[in-house]
Amino acid sequence: MADPPGCCYSCATCLLCLYSCQWFTTKKEKRKGLRTTKCDCSWFLFLFCVFLFTMVWLYFTIIILNDFHNFNEFIFKQRKLWLDWSLVLLVATAMLITYSAVLLVLALCLQLCGQPLKLHWLHKTLLILTALVVAAAFTGLGIKWAEEWRSAHISLQATGPFLHIGIVGGMTLLAWPLASFIYHTRNTGLKVFLLLVYCAVMIALYLSPLGITSPCIMEENQLPPKPALAGHRGAPMLAPENTLMSLHKAVDCDVQVFETDVMVSADGVPFLMHDEELTRTTNVQAVFPERAALNSTAFNWTDLQQLDAGSWFLERRPFPTVQSLSAGDRYQVTKQRIPSLEQALEAAKQSNISIMFDLRPENHSDYQSFVNATLEVIFQSGIPLQQILWLPDGFREQVKQQAPGIQQVYGRKRLQNEKEPLLHVNLPYQDMSSEEIRQYRQDNISVNLYVVNQPWLFSVLWCSGVSSVTTNACQLLKEMKHPIWLLPSSTYLMIWIVVDCASFLAILWAFLLLK
Repeated sequence: MADPPGCCYSCATCLLCLYSCQWFTTKKEKRKGLRTTKCDCSWFLFLFCVFLFTMVWLYFTIIILNDFHNFNEFIFKQRKLWLDWSLVLLVATAMLITYSAVLLVLALCLQLCGQPLKLHWLHKTLLILTALVVAAAFTGLGIKWAEEWRSAHISLQATGPFLHIGIVGGMTLLAWPLASFIYHTRNTGLKVFLLLVYCAVMIALYLSPLGITSPCIMEENQLPPKPALAGHRGAPMLAPENTLMSLHKAVDCDVQVFETDVMVSADGVPFLMHDEELTRTTNVQAVFPERAALNSTAFNWTDLQQLDAGSWFLERRPFPTVQSLSAGDRYQVTKQRIPSLEQALEAAKQSNISIMFDLRPENHSDYQSFVNATLEVIFQSGIPLQQILWLPDGFREQVKQQAPGIQQVYGRKRLQNEKEPLLHVNLPYQDMSSEEIRQYRQDNISVNLYVVNQPWLFSVLWCSGVSSVTTNACQLLKEMKHPIWLLPSSTYLMIWIVVDCASFLAILWAFLLLK
């Protein structure tokens, strides 16, 4: 097979060597007998599918980064090992997608140079392994982290218009090697099949914007107010979670609510702690090694005050932002202790922010006494009751009777025959659609969604009209003055028409030029 004009012998040989591991370096005639067979075409199609498969996994990887801190905490609870597994995931995904992308580019270049597509058996084996690894990753995601499928659906509202442009562009570029292959192959049936498949895919892509919906396709004057921020355990990217330093950092980020978790010590003192065990966020293993595995509520307040609740933050670096802390902040981190609810309420009162909390563990045999101890501290603190957002469902009616001024926040959607209308709901961001958020807003129901860390997700919820979000990244969302993108429907329609027309003309040019 002759080398096409513009494709030098050395370049063609180099491409063939990398793709086929056929090291022909002397005579061009040595590869004249090589032809692209149906089997070779099948392997190229498999390569293309593996590349698309890894691209989809890369997209999922980027989406689930919003929730990956939860996965890190889950692994720590199971294995007592702290590692930022998101870095491992990103590196592994980058390796897989780079490998399949390089092979695909080599194959396309070989086709443009008129060279045979003889994929080496080692590449075939590695491609099969790549497909199996990605399939296993998707399977694990579906079994252990099924809610991330709903996150992916939400993400399409933020990325749909841009994915359409990118995929149309990629398929348009594919027209060049496709045209070259069609003009060089002698198999008429294969020509017709490839043309029909390509045309069907392109028509589907050209019409796909009809099915793309996004709350951010709206006029500027229709944009709802920016959602208020609730600091998830304070500002956990800037200070150790559930500490007074974290609360103050959250105040500096202009949060309106400090979201936390409350437990009650063995001697009846409510304190801030998320985990049932103290091992992740304190040095309990060093101070009380024989009691480290006990529930947090098994410790009295005197024992809890002996624990360092800050140094772990510098040692484990739960977020990349820890590296940028100033020397003063690092010193302050090492001085953090487990705060009591009384201390947190006093800080919230002085900062004029609300405090929203869960009371854990709800299955404890003394839970009613936990509720009573918590209410007593609230009354004694003197904080205005409207600044208290009560999340626990246990003994909620008792709380309503004893403290009617406390704002009741429900972790569920409203029911059809609700006797008492809900005023505040607190739900995972995956549990409410844009339509439901708009409906709740029209009915004057405050909707808080958690945990929202990525700007793309915050933008979608902002456009949807959510009242507030709970976030780990208050310092990042604070700086957002506008959603990442906002397009009037007329502008989006114009972009759609221009992109599709440009793509059609480019494809037509490719087939005419290579004829």
